Formats: sequence, structure tokens, C-alpha cells
Amino acid sequence: MSFDYINALLKKATKRTPIWVMRQAGRYLPEYRATRKQAGDFLSLCKNPELACEVTLQPIDRFDLDAAILFSDILTIPDAMGLGLYFSEGEGPKFKNPIKSLQDIKKLPTNLNNNLTYVFDSVSTIKKALNNSVPLIGFSGSPWTLATYMIEGSSSKTFANTKKMLFNQPKSLHLLLDKLAHSVIAYLNQQILSGADSVMIFDTWGGVLSKQNYLDFSLDYMAKIVKGVKVQYPNIPVTLFSKNGGKHLTYIADTGCDGIGVDWTVELSQVQQQIGDKVAIQGNLDPAVLYASPEVIEREVKKVLSQFKGDTGHVFNLGHGITPDVDPENMKVLVDCVHAFSKR
Repeated sequence: MSFDYINALLKKATKRTPIWVMRQAGRYLPEYRATRKQAGDFLSLCKNPELACEVTLQPIDRFDLDAAILFSDILTIPDAMGLGLYFSEGEGPKFKNPIKSLQDIKKLPTNLNNNLTYVFDSVSTIKKALNNSVPLIGFSGSPWTLATYMIEGSSSKTFANTKKMLFNQPKSLHLLLDKLAHSVIAYLNQQILSGADSVMIFDTWGGVLSKQNYLDFSLDYMAKIVKGVKVQYPNIPVTLFSKNGGKHLTYIADTGCDGIGVDWTVELSQVQQQIGDKVAIQGNLDPAVLYASPEVIEREVKKVLSQFKGDTGHVFNLGHGITPDVDPENMKVLVDCVHAFSKR
């Protein structure tokens, strides 16, 4: 079956610009909130393949989206390494056993897939339920982003402990990142084996690094992952997304990835000027536009579509995840506008 989403990433012909949205299965949907309540908490929802499948399909059932994305979390790998992931209501993810020393890093296991079978069961369950209606995206966090949570013990504004390690013990940080890259390659390859049609790496915190540190501590490890996936699955598209990564686009395009996710701080025409038609581009509407009226959403969609020059190689998305207090009707307006204004 031919999918516009896959074709766009591979720069093949599409009938229209495909769209999916980061966090499209989430708290803005009342049906999601009901299922999460049924599960008990967020982590229990992630670890229940049937319920993870249910919430993955909720936005697909409601909107004319061009791809489904596995419902899971980027922190499954650190959890499988034994760091004790938990979520405090209103406070985000935390770890009971954060990384504090080189010895902690040396003790971390890297063969984790036996501890992540619930994720692969979710992928295969979702793939079967989709019945080839749309492709399924698998994903992982980037090694740098995972490392920040593992070292800080939670989300952070300053990344003080991680940056202390970067400058004072770079070899220790490289060891951690190398272990994470090894684990992510195996994790993504198993997702593909379980049914994922494409995979994405979320580098949420790559943008907090200087250029050289970004290249050395974030992008280099994502490039290793791209290579590790492509060796096994050369035809599976891989997309990289570094939040606030607009200044590094030429380097990202050189990793061998198929697509680059960009946020709303760059214009698609500028992205194309920098990287040409080397890779596909995903993005990049400001999520806050979804608070606006249908007329404003329509105008902003047209603006993004007009910035992209060419017939294929663009996957429409938000520049970051959809926010929990968005009206689902506005999401429908977004999806329908993208399709209406981009028909070939």
C-alpha cells in the first residue's frame, strides 16, 4: 500500500501534503483522558499494549491523519536500565535512581529489549488494528536527551549536573551516551520488526548545547543510531528532530536521515536554502496557533504550505507537541486545511 507520509519522507510523489501531529494522542482529547483514568496512571497506560493501542487509534478515528505514532514515552529505555521511572502529578517524570557517578554508568545494562516487550507488543497490536489504513511511526528519545533526565533525575531548566559532567568528566558522559545509542539502535530495530513503518528520534534538549557540544554530545550519537537502523532496515525512513536545532540543519542532513523535524523558529524556505532537497522536512506550525480561530488557523496553514517550494518532501506537523488545552475541533480544522490546500 502506498502512503503519502512514507512517500513524502522518501521524496516520492504524493497526492497531498501528509500531516500528523506530535502528541496527537494526548490530554486534549476527552477519550484519551477517559482511557488514562481507566489505566490508573500514565506509566500504566504506556505498559498496557491494549490500552496503548486504544489511545494511539483515538486521533486516527477522529481526524483524517496520515500517520499514527506509537503511544509510549521517551524514557522507557532509562526505566529498563533500572533507574526507577515514576511520574508525579503535575511535575513530570522523575527517577528514583539517577546517575551520580562513573560507577553508576558502568553498571548500566545495554541489552534491554527483554525489559521492553510491552512496547513491542504495543507496536504489533497497533499495527494489526490499523489494518494498513495509515503507517505507524515508532520512536525513541535521543541519547543526549535521555542522559539529561538520567543525570538530573527529572526535567531541568539549567541541566547543571549534566553540564558539570560534560565539562568535568566528558569521558564518563560519552560512555553513557554510547551505551544509550547502542540500546536505542536495538530498541528501534525491534520496533520495526514488530511493525513500525518509520522511526523518529526526539532530541528535545539538543538546543541547549553550543554548536560544538551539540555535534559531539548529541548529533554524533544520533548519526550512529541512523547508521545502526539503516544497516538493518535500509528502506525504513528515519526522522531526526532537535528542538531549537535550526542552526544545525546542514549537519543534521549529513547524518543519513531521511527527514528533519523543525520547529517554528525557522521558515521552511530557509531550511530548503540550507539543505536543498537532500532530505524531507517535517514541520513547523507553532502549536499556539491552535488556540486561534478557524480563520487564523487556515491563514497560518497556508503560510507554512507556501513556504515549502516543491511537490514532495514535506510532512506537515506542529513545531512541537500539541498542548493539552487545545480544542479538538481546532485540530480538525488544522488537518482538513492542510489537505484542502495541498491537493496536487
